[in-house]
Amino acid sequence: MISQRTLNTQIRTTGVGLHTGARVNLNLRPAPPNTGIVFRRIDLAAPCDFVVAPERVTDTRLCSALEGNGAKVATVEHLMSALAGLGIDNLYIDIDGPEVPILDGSAAPWVYLIQAAGIESQNAAKRFIRVLKTVRVEEGQGASHKWAQFAPYEGCTLSFSINFDHPVFRQSAKEMHIDLSRQSYVKEVSRARTFGFMNEVEYLRSNGLALGGTLDNAIVMDEFRVLNNDGLRYADEFVKHKVLDAVGDLYLTGHPILGAFSAYKSGHGLNNKLLRALTEDATAWEWATFETPASTPPTLLSLYPQAI
Repeated sequence: MISQRTLNTQIRTTGVGLHTGARVNLNLRPAPPNTGIVFRRIDLAAPCDFVVAPERVTDTRLCSALEGNGAKVATVEHLMSALAGLGIDNLYIDIDGPEVPILDGSAAPWVYLIQAAGIESQNAAKRFIRVLKTVRVEEGQGASHKWAQFAPYEGCTLSFSINFDHPVFRQSAKEMHIDLSRQSYVKEVSRARTFGFMNEVEYLRSNGLALGGTLDNAIVMDEFRVLNNDGLRYADEFVKHKVLDAVGDLYLTGHPILGAFSAYKSGHGLNNKLLRALTEDATAWEWATFETPASTPPTLLSLYPQAI
């Protein structure tokens, strides 16, 4: 059986929010089967919690922000990406502020924390969302045109293309395709950091964004070059970070998706629009569980080799 997963033990970390600049403490705790991924604001007068869901996304300005039961938690995508990449189904996330800490700007610190806590298989079948037909969303025209889509596939693949008019991007790959049954999320994606441009910083900060951004938690570029002394972690780090974000955004269903995701210039907003288009169309998807090797697609046997 491909089983649901949680943590062996709780683990905590402290950091600052990328956009608020506020210091925040966060605690990851094991949760029983069929709980889902639950955020819990413990700093409010009455602690408030909610399960992640596509319809809880209320703000997609440079991050994915969720609201539920009167509480808000922003910049969830890197943590959600790590949870998806490591197959965590059930978790309580206690947080004492309105934004998940940015840490180093990638999912790697979250991967480290989850692996340090240990991953426990649970006595319940993992529930997949299986894509049954192609679902596509588009926005803009001409140079501003962008799109994202799901197509049926008995596994999990992601293809992403970016297009930025900047000298640095002329030397970096603009496309990435990854089959998570054949390539490692941890090695190939998790270390890719968020990125931005110096000429946008003043505007962002005047709008209450990027207040906690530094060269320690983001790749920053001026008009010509990367300003970080350590350079890039991957030659194609920019497009890999877009894939990292997409993995996190798409995991806001709380379930892995069996299908092929592809996108051109997509971001948090369009990723969420696609997710809603899929989940709101009852003919576009179905639940799937795999309780025997014979019923399990070979791609999933590779992705979850210890589960059968």
